[in-house]
Amino acid sequence: MAAYRIAQGPAPSGPPTVSAFAEDLFAHLPRADQRRWAESYLHGLLVTPGKKSMRRLAAAVSNSPTACQSLQQFVNASPWDWGPARHELTRWIESRQPARAWTIVPAVLPKRGDHSVGVHRRFVPGLGRTVNCQLGLGLFHSTAGEHLPSDWRLLLPDQWTDDPRLRDRARIPAPVRHRPLWADALDLVATTAARSSTAPVPVVADMSELPNLPRLVAGLSTQGREFVIAVQENMNVISGSHLSPQNTRYLTEPAATLSARRSLDPHRTRHPHTAVVADPDGRLRQSRVVSGLVRLPGVRPETGGPHRTYRLFTELRTDSRRPSPVWLTNMTHRRMDELLALTRLLTGTGAVMRALESDFGLQDFEGRSFPGWHHHMTLVSAAYAYSRLARPAETPVLMDASA
Repeated sequence: MAAYRIAQGPAPSGPPTVSAFAEDLFAHLPRADQRRWAESYLHGLLVTPGKKSMRRLAAAVSNSPTACQSLQQFVNASPWDWGPARHELTRWIESRQPARAWTIVPAVLPKRGDHSVGVHRRFVPGLGRTVNCQLGLGLFHSTAGEHLPSDWRLLLPDQWTDDPRLRDRARIPAPVRHRPLWADALDLVATTAARSSTAPVPVVADMSELPNLPRLVAGLSTQGREFVIAVQENMNVISGSHLSPQNTRYLTEPAATLSARRSLDPHRTRHPHTAVVADPDGRLRQSRVVSGLVRLPGVRPETGGPHRTYRLFTELRTDSRRPSPVWLTNMTHRRMDELLALTRLLTGTGAVMRALESDFGLQDFEGRSFPGWHHHMTLVSAAYAYSRLARPAETPVLMDASA
């Protein structure tokens, strides 16, 4: 049976070819055929227009009648570890585009039927309706101009982890259990920190639909991470006129437990102040911001440790039907323009998520297994990073690999 690969001319000095990039990312794969199909799948994601079905990917990179079956086998059935590839992808991204922050965003992947791993019915606020979907969580290396995914988690509802039949069918590894999104977010940050060789950067996330946010805040604080997080408007906070970042004692002064939105009522806090921040299009504009220091009733200090004080802030907009998000940060000494600039990164990450869906096959995975989902998401992330940071001029040619 003939196998086919992509032939490319000699690699020029400068950006790597797809072959060189794939060789770096998938050097840990033990078999030559695995490495060859990793390169083929990656190249297919880059050059196949429209829907990235397995059949279309195969047709774009090979004229072999068995290419589709081989790609399907590689992604869905081959038992390769995606961790080393994501580790190498993190290293590759950081060497070319140091991050300003790590942004964490959800990925809602609509599905038909109930066979795809982790599929469940869920109300999606952004869509305003309940959908049948998989829910993933992605971590991106974000700068002012680029947002590059490197790691993912898949939410597995209880019915998927408690049912032996479903676990076996989806090939869910024995250690994997249901856990809430805040725990997946913490795991993403901890894993990326272990892989990273750069100085720590803040974590930026929109968790305004996430329950148990104090658990996430406590976990990030324990990891020693700086963060800016969009929170639920009705989240309870402790607001007091005597709060300050320097005061780490338990509150003995009068304090009030209020909703996050109400605690930022301009009548309750100091007058709004003005900050200059760049919009996603690069234009500078003035923004009126109201902020205040708070503590979280659900976050207790460690034994003998300080009681943490956070800054809550929001922009005041008069030209929008929806109020702007409420943000919580532990960077209480940062200037407001710096904090607002970090929140703007999520707009760019959201745009990249839509590009991954429309142009890189994020929603087009055809398999049903847990390993297959992670294989596909790894290759999608690699394809996008390559498209943004390499972009060599290549003309793929189909070639018999046995020649």
